[in-house]
Amino acid sequence: MRRGRRVTAAAVAFVVLAASGCAGTSAGAGGKLNVVATTEILADLAQRVGGDRVTASSLVPAGGDPHSYEPTPADAKRVAKSDVTFTNHLLLEPQALIKTIDANAPKGTPNVSLAEAAESYGAHVIPLVEDIGLDVLWLGLRVRGTGKARGATRTSSVQLTATKVDGPGKLIAYLTESLGQPDVYFGGPADSTTLPPAAHTHLNWAFTKPGVYHLTLEGKLDVGEGKPLQPLGRGTFTFAVGVEPHKVRPADGGTATVLDDGHTDLTVDLDTGQVYAYSDAQRPGEAQSAVPAARVVIDVPGKALETVPDDPRFAFLGKAGAQIHQLPQAVLGKHVHGEIDPHLWEDVANAKAYVQLIRDTLISVDPDGSSTYRVNADAYLRELDELDSYVRSQLTKIPADRRQLITTHDAFGYLASAYGMKVAGFVVPNPAQEPSVDQVRKLSETIRNLKVPAVFTEPNLAQRASVLTQVARDNGVRVCSIYGDSFDEHARTYVAMMRHNADELLLCLGEKK
Repeated sequence: MRRGRRVTAAAVAFVVLAASGCAGTSAGAGGKLNVVATTEILADLAQRVGGDRVTASSLVPAGGDPHSYEPTPADAKRVAKSDVTFTNHLLLEPQALIKTIDANAPKGTPNVSLAEAAESYGAHVIPLVEDIGLDVLWLGLRVRGTGKARGATRTSSVQLTATKVDGPGKLIAYLTESLGQPDVYFGGPADSTTLPPAAHTHLNWAFTKPGVYHLTLEGKLDVGEGKPLQPLGRGTFTFAVGVEPHKVRPADGGTATVLDDGHTDLTVDLDTGQVYAYSDAQRPGEAQSAVPAARVVIDVPGKALETVPDDPRFAFLGKAGAQIHQLPQAVLGKHVHGEIDPHLWEDVANAKAYVQLIRDTLISVDPDGSSTYRVNADAYLRELDELDSYVRSQLTKIPADRRQLITTHDAFGYLASAYGMKVAGFVVPNPAQEPSVDQVRKLSETIRNLKVPAVFTEPNLAQRASVLTQVARDNGVRVCSIYGDSFDEHARTYVAMMRHNADELLLCLGEKK
């Protein structure tokens, strides 16, 4: 389902921190420019443009996951010594990494969010698409709006607190991280969490006994700098757990809006201060909807039963083997993101926009190197034109009915959009539990129904792919490898990465000889 209407970079320009009017230094006189980027891909693009006048490096290490990387004190020191910093942003990187950069980048130096700023260079952004095909509601948390009028920046955060919970049992909202470690947001020892502006996250919602529950959610804005939290709003949501939802009154006692399918987020709006349920469109062309919290009844049906795993980490859910009702997280791991897909580089045309923006940024800092940066960028842009033609040529050889992507990570929307592929989604089970018969059946049906000859894992996310790999093998389907947002020893450049992806997709999805 679509994660939101198209949002332009101009609409989120508050997170783009480009330097203006900086005097610039001469790389020729003072040594190489020190360029620090968040990811290997961005560092590679910067190095190709900068050439011998630049030393570009990545904060996220080789093979690391930029979505979850936690910065270190050494990273802060590296940023403090930089002449230029590049982030992708659009919530690709975790906010802790963005805060490290913004707090330590030297004043007067360019600190550029490439994904947002590249639209003016011709980059095309698309909504993040998540289509999981659950047979129960997929429920998350969201912060909408920019909060500019309240002084919010990309390093601000919104505190979401469960100020009151009542019901026949415990309501516990928790996230399962990539290696199976639970992180409790509401219920148990915790009652609050934080999200950046314009962000969304997935959660499990567990209920220890059937019945009617009420959750009052309150939002407060933290703009940092020692300033007090700004109250936003609060609202009370109603959950019908294992009971008929249409017979349950919402918090305002009026007519209920029952939410029982698709993707919905409990939302705090930074601009209006309202708290509501924000639901995806159920049919193509249908508008998304914002339903006031007091009118909402969320259906947690009887079929949403799960067994508490025999794992001490999950003791907060109850005794091992006990039955609880649970709306699933669906996508494994901590995955905070916004409405726009941040993986722009999977369309080579977008990488070209990044290159032009990087060129102009380096020139602004080192005008003496202008000629070098222009020559390097022009040569690289010609190489990227050849790469774009190569990827397109390879993928057009794949029969139309075999251009299905089943992957471990939703990083390939741009590749699909630009080169005529289609992304298919599925439920990734909690690694702390044995996958249920129903979960395995759904994934097997997806593979069989789409008649895909292969599924795709990413080298740096192999630990998330065990169920996908096993089900694929059980169904006689190949398991192949493509790159999303990091390199490894076999692909050390952006061009090598994209050529591998094109070759691997053709090899694994093309007609058998």
